[in-house]
Amino acid sequence: MRHHSVLRASAKILIPPILLFALYVQFHGDFGPGGGFQAGVIFAVAFILYALVFGLEKARRVAPPAVTHSLSALGVMIYAGVGFENVLSGGNFLEYNVMAHEHHTAQHLGIFLVEMGVGITVCAVMITIFFSFAGRGR
Repeated sequence: MRHHSVLRASAKILIPPILLFALYVQFHGDFGPGGGFQAGVIFAVAFILYALVFGLEKARRVAPPAVTHSLSALGVMIYAGVGFENVLSGGNFLEYNVMAHEHHTAQHLGIFLVEMGVGITVCAVMITIFFSFAGRGR
């Protein structure tokens, strides 16, 4: 890949806006289309593009398997943690109304945390799946 300077320069230009768009989709998910799953996939696309252009070994240094596995578990723990916190507060699993005194604030906080957990998990799992298939022939 050393000889593809246009491809490398294009990737360096495209990766930051892809990451920024993923953050927009993540945080805009409360108010419109988007959310954790879509943002996680878009965020993973930036890492996959980096791996395709700069090589699998460099990408594994940026996102080591130990980190992606840990992030997968962390996202699930955030999601489940929000649900169990609601149960411990006297509500049902993922019933956000018990998270704050104001109904509107509780809904936003609960949805934000759950979507963040989903986004982290989806991103980490997509990267892990890509690394698993991309490194298969080696």
